[in-house]
Amino acid sequence: MATANKICSLRRRIYQFVASVSGVIALLVILWGCTANDFNAGAIAWKTYSNSRYGFEFPYPSNWTSSAAPANGDGIAFISSQDNSVEIRGWASHELPNSIVIEQEPVKKIKSNFQTAQGVSGVMVVEVDRDIGSMRLTLTQSQVKYYWQGRSKSQKFPDYYRLFYYIAQQYRISKS
Repeated sequence: MATANKICSLRRRIYQFVASVSGVIALLVILWGCTANDFNAGAIAWKTYSNSRYGFEFPYPSNWTSSAAPANGDGIAFISSQDNSVEIRGWASHELPNSIVIEQEPVKKIKSNFQTAQGVSGVMVVEVDRDIGSMRLTLTQSQVKYYWQGRSKSQKFPDYYRLFYYIAQQYRISKS
């Protein structure tokens, strides 16, 4: 019985090791694809989405279609004309004053790690799991939080990473 437990435990450890190594290898393959410098923004016809409620804008490929904008005017999403599982979206919201969010646990602050072409610093988070890959940019100015996100299926994420990154760089907040 003890030998069977040891064998089972050893098999479990080997499986966990192989699963973690394959996850690291998959991540390295994705990141290698993301660093290739073959993106040509000039080869794409662009349009610009402008949000009048919060005063932000970002470019999007002209052949992408917009989803229905929410009635509150906080943002929009665009879907790729080639693959409807690929989307970009931008939105904003007013931050609640600290006095209202007393009961919440403190939010872990992430230092700025990204700067737009306009010079606005923010936080860029890239997450890739088994199903979905996403790039999310968060910018804060005054009492407004601005968000931009690009999403695709994980296996397609390396194909869209450079496009997403370029659009995030071009995100602009109008000077008030």
